Amino acid sequence: MNPAPLEQALDAARQGRRLTPEEGLALLTEADLLTLGRLAHAARLAHNPEPVVTYVVDRNINTTNACSCGCRFCAFHRPPGHPQAYHLSRAELARKIEETLALGGTQILIQGGLDPDTGLEAVCDTFRFIKSRYPIHIHGLSPPEVVFLAQREGMGIGEVLDRLMAAGLDSIPGGGAEILVDRVRRAVSPGKCSSAQWLEVMAQAHARGLMTTATMMFGHLETPAERIEHLVRLRELQDASLAAGRGSFTAFIPWTFQPAHTALAHLPPATGSDYLRMLAVSRLMLDNFPHLQASWVTQGPKIAQVALLFGADDLGSTMIEENVVAAAGASYRLDRQEMVRLAAEAGFTACQRDTHYRRLEPYSS
Repeated sequence: MNPAPLEQALDAARQGRRLTPEEGLALLTEADLLTLGRLAHAARLAHNPEPVVTYVVDRNINTTNACSCGCRFCAFHRPPGHPQAYHLSRAELARKIEETLALGGTQILIQGGLDPDTGLEAVCDTFRFIKSRYPIHIHGLSPPEVVFLAQREGMGIGEVLDRLMAAGLDSIPGGGAEILVDRVRRAVSPGKCSSAQWLEVMAQAHARGLMTTATMMFGHLETPAERIEHLVRLRELQDASLAAGRGSFTAFIPWTFQPAHTALAHLPPATGSDYLRMLAVSRLMLDNFPHLQASWVTQGPKIAQVALLFGADDLGSTMIEENVVAAAGASYRLDRQEMVRLAAEAGFTACQRDTHYRRLEPYSS
């Protein structure tokens, strides 16, 4: 007699075997939370055995909030031409970068909206402006922005990436993934690129040697099975990218949808337990991802600390500035000292890293 689906899934996780979608779904929907935590922490130690938790010092810079996409989950954007729409000036951009460098920052995460008034050359000019003045890594533009620019300019995705890289783009963040299932995307972000287009941007970026991250925003209109499908699609692309030996995903960052002030405000927010369960299953499913980030931005410092025992090995960014999640009512903040303290209380040493997860000097007060 075949074992029950949950027992089969637990056995696969204990042995470190690659989980099938059916096994992943059984773990997500049926497994005991603490059991998931123990299994995910063991998987974390298999990938990163040292008792070290990393973090990066950076700033999220939104060059504009003007966006024609109109995602139902976004409280930050304003339609182009709206009186509250803004475009960051060069002087303000420079001030933000100089402040980041003064605080020990090594990168900026720079994104905008799908703004019909901002073309590819304007974006490249901004990147050239940054690189000509500042020794900082540009972790920039989500795949939907790349697709939007390609469509606006009548270019292929690869040509857009080549132009952006020549102007100074160093890596690509995994924003705009939401759930990589088109049924969900049509419901929450119908103006945004398809799941296939999101994956194509990342595939072409990897082929050009760029490192990228991947995200999941969950807890809105998706089903548990669609969350697992999202993970499987990422895992398949990572397999192909690693086999090609160029760029790849460095990390996965799952985070919970924040409903306040959005068109989906009637939905109940995901709980800390929901988050830890999804994080643990992500660590078990994504056996070819080297790192998982804890999302303190949406869950706060205490859950982020627990996440270090549920599969996460990285606390993400100090986020000198963050605007998008804050617009939906989440206003947590962590500085370096607090990250060090949280890691130490959980039994780890905190170490600053760069975008590619190369460790810098451990923090000392």
